[in-house]
Amino acid sequence: MAPADRDERPWPPTPMTPTFDVMTAAPDTETLKRAVQLACRAPSVHNSQPWRWVVEDGALQLFLDRDRTVPGTDPSGREAILSCGAALDHVRVAMLAAGWGAQTERFPNPDDPNHLARIEFSPVEHVTRAQRDRANAILHRRTDRLPMGEPTYWSLFEPVVRSTLDEGVVTLDVLADEARPRLAQASQLTEALRRDDASYHAELEWWTSPFASHAGVPPRALPSDKESGRVDVAREFPVRTHADRRPEVAVDWSKIMVLSTPQDTREDVLRCGEALSNVLLECTMAFLATCTLTHLIELDESRDIVRGMLAGGGHPQVLIRAGIAPPMEAVPPPTPRRAPSAVLQIR
Repeated sequence: MAPADRDERPWPPTPMTPTFDVMTAAPDTETLKRAVQLACRAPSVHNSQPWRWVVEDGALQLFLDRDRTVPGTDPSGREAILSCGAALDHVRVAMLAAGWGAQTERFPNPDDPNHLARIEFSPVEHVTRAQRDRANAILHRRTDRLPMGEPTYWSLFEPVVRSTLDEGVVTLDVLADEARPRLAQASQLTEALRRDDASYHAELEWWTSPFASHAGVPPRALPSDKESGRVDVAREFPVRTHADRRPEVAVDWSKIMVLSTPQDTREDVLRCGEALSNVLLECTMAFLATCTLTHLIELDESRDIVRGMLAGGGHPQVLIRAGIAPPMEAVPPPTPRRAPSAVLQIR
């Protein structure tokens, strides 16, 4: 069975009682390994997967892997930390579905800025259906870069997703449809400012190479030359295909959300990544397609435009398109991920 097929199995495979060492009440290594494998389905900039995990003394440690950052695209390193934050929330969701509650300490080692989190686990008495569904949403989520239909039940969904966020830590703004032309101009400005940026375009070529097998964005996950013109707010990728999918969706009608933080510290960004995971999983459970947008916060000029659209100010960290994909459309295969042995160390 191919790795992608294994990734699509439900999590956990059957309702289960927490497996733990009687003396330490710590989860067994196999449960942690499988949870990390699921957590690594989190989205990351160019699917670079800039994380490293260590299991030690029953705790799980999350580190930023600086060898997998993309400095041409993300010179500040903000998106790498954001990506790790999404993986951090994913692993907690996976462990809760397996019967383990998490206690998270962020930036536990002041002498190591790459040490992002330490997570300890304790057994929970009961795992709900909703908690297992949330973990399975990790397997079903895809980054959808094609035009989307309008989410007609948005007025019902928006209060639900807002209720899951701590607005004092991360603020959710849903941009009005009238603001979309201005946002599209900011997107075009970003691409114009980078037109002659050789390092940026070299990274794009590398991470969208059709030969990448464990990372990067495969050609099937990119919009074609015929499709990209129908999405007004999107990163410009190298043209890899000439397909014409979703011809019935003439323009993108997705809702655009912005997640922002009161400050712009590393902890703010990490927590925003955790909130990003939460929003994406809520959308997936509501049968909404999503696409994470980070190109608009990579340059000060376009980030300032987005900041001006926020009701309460703050620092925009990531945007998300959410809409409807045609219901009878075939689900695309998952994008590749590195093997657990490449990202996880057990001490």
